Amino acid sequence: MDHKFIWNAWTALGFAGQACFFMRFVIQWLASERRKTSVIPTAFWFLSLAGGMIVLVYGIHRRDSVIIVGQIPGLFLYSRNLWLMRQSARAASAP
Repeated sequence: MDHKFIWNAWTALGFAGQACFFMRFVIQWLASERRKTSVIPTAFWFLSLAGGMIVLVYGIHRRDSVIIVGQIPGLFLYSRNLWLMRQSARAASAP
């Protein structure tokens, strides 16, 4: 079997795995958007953001496109949920 084909098949499998992992966050994010508040504790989002950044740095260091492409969208979603939580807290404390 051709070595290049095996590498491409593994890369495609890696992207499929990242897509599955990513979709669980999309589903949770959409639920939060509908409610206009996050339904998950704040620590979850801070740890997700920190973990995502660490994995992204690792992926960049390894020059691994599967990790890089898989982590970047998640970082935006983690940040958005933290923003929604901040806005909800402000609205709740407003007179």
